[in-house]
Amino acid sequence: MQSNLFSSAFTRRLFRNKGASFGLILIAGSLLLALFCYFIAPDSSPNANRMIPEIGSKKPGFTAWLLRIKRDKHINQAGFFNRLLNGTEEKYQYIPVTAYQFAGDSIVYQKFVDEGVSERASVLRPLAGDPAVISVTYHLGTDKFGRDILSRLLIGVRVSLSVGLVAVLISLTIGILLGALAGYFRGWVDDVIMWLINVIWSIPTLLLVFAITLALGKGFWQVFIAVGLTMWVNVARLVRGQVLAIRELEYVEATRALGYSHTRTIFRHILPNILGPVMVIAASNFASAIVMEAGLSFLGVGVQPPQPSWGLMIKENYNFIITHNPMLALAPGIAIMLLVLAFNLLGNGLRDALNVRGKL
Repeated sequence: MQSNLFSSAFTRRLFRNKGASFGLILIAGSLLLALFCYFIAPDSSPNANRMIPEIGSKKPGFTAWLLRIKRDKHINQAGFFNRLLNGTEEKYQYIPVTAYQFAGDSIVYQKFVDEGVSERASVLRPLAGDPAVISVTYHLGTDKFGRDILSRLLIGVRVSLSVGLVAVLISLTIGILLGALAGYFRGWVDDVIMWLINVIWSIPTLLLVFAITLALGKGFWQVFIAVGLTMWVNVARLVRGQVLAIRELEYVEATRALGYSHTRTIFRHILPNILGPVMVIAASNFASAIVMEAGLSFLGVGVQPPQPSWGLMIKENYNFIITHNPMLALAPGIAIMLLVLAFNLLGNGLRDALNVRGKL
């Protein structure tokens, strides 16, 4: 009963915090986008990698007429779960056109080459899609390869949230285990673990991530592991301090008097009572992991093309910030800012909700 009362009071205090509520809404929306991104994105091809170089680096709101020509190979219809995870393979080749007309069994069109430049060509009608020509609006413009920025931005949510989730799970697993052992057993166990923590702490985070990434190789999963292995130190120090304070309380002394094992005492009686601070640091680490992944991808040692990553999108388009189309780099930058802000606001809200001193 007391636990339920605390849970309801905690939830009430958390949702009373406007910043935390705003952060939760953003995070919930991001999770839905990450899950259903291939159903929402205008370009549902794998990694939103539909390249149309002729319309590269276009401004937001650009509209193009695209002629669809069937590809030679047969494309099987993707099932629901396959499309959910990987999108759908392209059935057509897309050619930007400025004008077209049907002439008998052929389609005669003016292929868009550049502003004010086009060339005349034709294709047999059976080789074209149905409809043969579609109008596509690029709401956030296109990158230098002619890919839809909005689609890659939506699919990039999955990368950022995945990195944050896996990195936090790795850091919590290692940090809670080592911190609990150091705080509970003290003595030489504490000395050894604190020595390891201080050694890791003394190495600049970015250099440590570089070293782990170079050892494991570049790639999607390697980034998860590299980021997670550098973030456990904060968790371990926090857990150690909390366990040192709790292990002297009467109920922990009672477990030892009753002959309970150390494992049961730690995992069933100590750790459940320090989950509050751990939740706060987990939210903070989630935000840090997103920023770290974006930085690694920007430097070229993170997620590799053509997989969309917000940091990689900034790297590919940052030179447009001072030219005619800054949105190519600003859009992923704003997305990173909003998602990191959401987790930081949630972390602050959790901290305030868990601090019950002076609250009714």
